[in-house]
Amino acid sequence: MIEIEESSGNVYTDLGMADADEMMVKAQLATKIGEIIKGHKWTLLQAAEVVGMTEPMLSNMLRGQFHGISEAKMFDCLARLGPDHRWPRSTY
Repeated sequence: MIEIEESSGNVYTDLGMADADEMMVKAQLATKIGEIIKGHKWTLLQAAEVVGMTEPMLSNMLRGQFHGISEAKMFDCLARLGPDHRWPRSTY
């Protein structure tokens, strides 16, 4: 018989991670950042230029590998993607 355990609503809590709340916030931020980038139809390189990250760092963040990226940096990325952001130089 397979046992099914109800989720707490935070997968990181369910996995027993000490920083579960922080990881959940980062996951939500990364999802929003990815949605905005996709909406602009930017390449990863163009998006990295806008948010002020390297392409590999942005790629890792968007794939959920954000242990080395602070919440402050992720909020900065969102601010750079806001209505007053600058377009990537390659689209001028």
